Amino acid sequence: MKAAVYAKYGAPEVLQIKTVAKPSPKDNEILIKIHATAVTSADSRLRQADPFAVRFVYGLFSPKKSVLGGVLSGVVEAVGKNVQQFKAGDAVFGSSFPHFGAYAEYVCLPETAPLAIKPNNMSHEEAAALPFGGMTALHFLQKANIRPGQKVLIYGASGAVGTAAVQIAKYLGAEVTGVCSTANVDMVKSLGADAVIDYTQTDFATPGGRYDVVYETVNKAPVAAGLAALRKNGTLILGAAMPAEMLRGLWANMTGRAKVVSGVATETADAVAFLKKMAEEGRLKAVTDKKYPLEQIARAHAHVDTGRKKGNVVIVV
Repeated sequence: MKAAVYAKYGAPEVLQIKTVAKPSPKDNEILIKIHATAVTSADSRLRQADPFAVRFVYGLFSPKKSVLGGVLSGVVEAVGKNVQQFKAGDAVFGSSFPHFGAYAEYVCLPETAPLAIKPNNMSHEEAAALPFGGMTALHFLQKANIRPGQKVLIYGASGAVGTAAVQIAKYLGAEVTGVCSTANVDMVKSLGADAVIDYTQTDFATPGGRYDVVYETVNKAPVAAGLAALRKNGTLILGAAMPAEMLRGLWANMTGRAKVVSGVATETADAVAFLKKMAEEGRLKAVTDKKYPLEQIARAHAHVDTGRKKGNVVIVV
């Protein structure tokens, strides 16, 4: 089968299309013929080994896993003898984390992986755009215990996580304000945001604070700005924080300035099922910036590396 393989960390060009052995499912695994995947910020960071600490998990000098790709949509081609949840012919979508391997024509995953039957009103390309941003946003919004009527601000509302967060927060009953650049204001409004702040024109961190929850999705706004935008006893979500921001958040927690939520999102089959339900109800749209064939995976990574994508970058396999 064809796969995008990388043997060393570095620029997008380290990704090379090669022919590799097609996998066979073990007793508890399913073999999925992949129709679409996406280039996520996690894929980009792992390709670069950024931050350096990822090397201690994924390979100190070279990658332990040669095929990236953490999300997918495709069709089950075969199942192991002990598999009960899926059968050949099922259209499925979800996450391949921590196994990765979705930058290929086929992948084998445990039946317990974060997967669900694909929404019946979505194409494979649309479905592949849901899991990364959707599960990340859902994890952190649930950690913040979003309740109906709360005022929630989403910073980075035009990215993969931000576009999902706007829609999920609305679904949970919040009054949502998105923060993005001028070019993305209309798109964020179309996702259901009650208000949109253009950060090139207006500072979202107004004195006194107006929001019950501030969700920083891209690690570009200062922690102090997020805290300033909160009401007393509000919650700040640092969804893409690096160690320095996590320490500032921990200090804010310890001093009682705010409840701060950070860390790594947990991906589960229940979360994928939640996204499927929202999508089939027409409450969750897939936002796609660009599509590339698998053969142009390096170009897709280069686009993601600019930090200016809208929603998701989809790879058609």
